[in-house]
Amino acid sequence: MPRRTATMLASTLMLIALLCAGVFIPVPYSEMSPGPTVNTLGDHDGEPVLQIAGHKTYATSGHLNMTTVRVTSADYRMNLVEAVYGWLAHDNKVVPHETLYPDGKTEEQSTQENAEEFSQSQESAKVAALKELDVPVKSWVIVSTVVKDSPAEGKLHAGDVIKAVDGTVVKEPADVAKLVTKRKPGQDVRFTIVPAKEQVAAEKEKRTPTRTQEITITTTTSEDAGEKRAIVGISAGTDHTFPFTVDIKLADVGGPSAGLMFALGIYDKLTPGSLTGGKFVAGTGTIDDRGKVGPIGGIEMKTVGARAKGARYFLTPADNCAAAAKDTPEGLTLIKVDTIGDALGALKDLRSGDTAALPKCGS
Repeated sequence: MPRRTATMLASTLMLIALLCAGVFIPVPYSEMSPGPTVNTLGDHDGEPVLQIAGHKTYATSGHLNMTTVRVTSADYRMNLVEAVYGWLAHDNKVVPHETLYPDGKTEEQSTQENAEEFSQSQESAKVAALKELDVPVKSWVIVSTVVKDSPAEGKLHAGDVIKAVDGTVVKEPADVAKLVTKRKPGQDVRFTIVPAKEQVAAEKEKRTPTRTQEITITTTTSEDAGEKRAIVGISAGTDHTFPFTVDIKLADVGGPSAGLMFALGIYDKLTPGSLTGGKFVAGTGTIDDRGKVGPIGGIEMKTVGARAKGARYFLTPADNCAAAAKDTPEGLTLIKVDTIGDALGALKDLRSGDTAALPKCGS
C-alpha cells in the first residue's frame, strides 16, 4: 500500500475514533436554552393565568410575559460532541453539571425544590402587588420545613406559627435563627407557637387564634461550613391571609424567577387601564414581600426567548443588567429594575411614549 494512502487511511481511522469517543464519552456538563414565555395577563392551556375573585378587576391589554429556561435533566449525560455544539450555538449555554444540580441533587429533589420556590414566589408576588395598592395583608412567621432526625422533629411541624423564641416576639423569619443562635449547642430554647391546625381553624372561622403552646427543644451543633452554631433543624417562612382570592394557574413551571411578572400582572388586573399601554413587555426577577426585585439565572436565555416571542421591552433585575447587556437580542430594550416601584415607573414611561426616560441596562 502506498505511503500516502496508508497515511490517509490512518488519519481517517483516527478521526472516526475521535468522533466515536466524542459521541460515547460523557462530560460533566449540562445545557440551558430558551424556554416558553407566558403572558401573565392572558390564558394558558385554556384558562386565565391570573384568577381573582372577591374584588373588582379591570380589562387589560398588551403583554406582561414571564420567561423561562429549559435545562437538561439531572440524569442526562452530555457527550463531548453535544457540549461543543452547545458552546458554539448562540442561543444555548453549556454550564458545569453541578451549577444546575449542586451536591449531587437528583431530578426529583430539584423538581421539588423548584416547586416550593415557585409557590413562595406566587405568595410574595401577591403580597408585593397588594402592598403597592395599599391593600392590607395579614402576615405571620411559620415553620416552613422541619429537618428529618433533627431536634425539632416531632415537636414542631410545618405550618406552626412562631409567635416568640425564648420570650422574644418574632416579627420576621430571620428573627428565628438569630434568637436560636444566641444559645450554645446543647442548651434549651423555648418556642411559643400556634399549632398549624389551630391556625387553619381560626382562618376558616375568621377569628384570631387563641391557643398557644410552649415547646422546649434542646439545640444541636450545625454541620454546614462556617462557624459552628446552635440549631434546632427548622427553616422559617412567612404565611399570609389575603382579603380576597388571587390564584395563579401555571403548571410545569418552577423556581422563583416569575415573581416580578406575576406581581405586575396582579397589579394590572386590579387597576383601571392598561399597565403596558398595549405594548409587548416581558421580564424576569424574583420578588420579596416588600417588592424588592432579585437576580435570576439564565438571563441570556430569557431575553432570547422573549424576543423570539415578540417582546420589545424586557424588565431586567438590576443585578442581571451587565450580563444581559453583553448580548442583547436585536430589537429588544433592556429596562433596569430594582423594585416593583421601578417597574411601574418604567411602564408609566412606556405608556406615555417617553422611552428616553427609561432606566436602560448599560446606560
